[in-house]
Amino acid sequence: MVTPASPVQTHTSTPLGTVRLAATPLGLCGLWFDGQRHLPAPLDGPSAWAQAPHHPLLREAAAQLLQYLHGERTQFALPLDLAWGTPFQQAVWQALRCIPVGQTTSYGALARAVGRPAAVRAVGAAVGRNPLSVVVPCHRVLGQDGSLTGYAGGLERKAALLSLEGSLPPGRTPLTGAPA
Repeated sequence: MVTPASPVQTHTSTPLGTVRLAATPLGLCGLWFDGQRHLPAPLDGPSAWAQAPHHPLLREAAAQLLQYLHGERTQFALPLDLAWGTPFQQAVWQALRCIPVGQTTSYGALARAVGRPAAVRAVGAAVGRNPLSVVVPCHRVLGQDGSLTGYAGGLERKAALLSLEGSLPPGRTPLTGAPA
């Protein structure tokens, strides 16, 4: 795993809560909801990263995220820096980027897509460590039975994102993801 350059960060308000955005010189390296599990833990840590609310990439990422959440955009056009992941995690994150808007997949199908069909749990762990929530669409991965499982940003957010994309599993409510 390569350690990226120390990121700069900013926070932005969204309809799904406050988000921390982080960028290195190579691209956007983080998008985490407040309270999200699995925040990065490099030696300097996010609390030591410089605040850069006027950074051009962070401003563009915030604008595109809000457009997406308001239904005005379906794809992100941002340079990404996924260097924090292991090669396996990076392969999983790249596979996530191939799931089209409005579609979902299972952890098992994702494991097969990365050539590791027996590594379903490891794929699930890599999905959970995705540093770019929403932009790298880990919310599009469901349990084998179509259930809403595991989302580091919370199942309510996962349900809201799937509802926005028109792919919330039948019988689920968009605000909680719970059975209707």
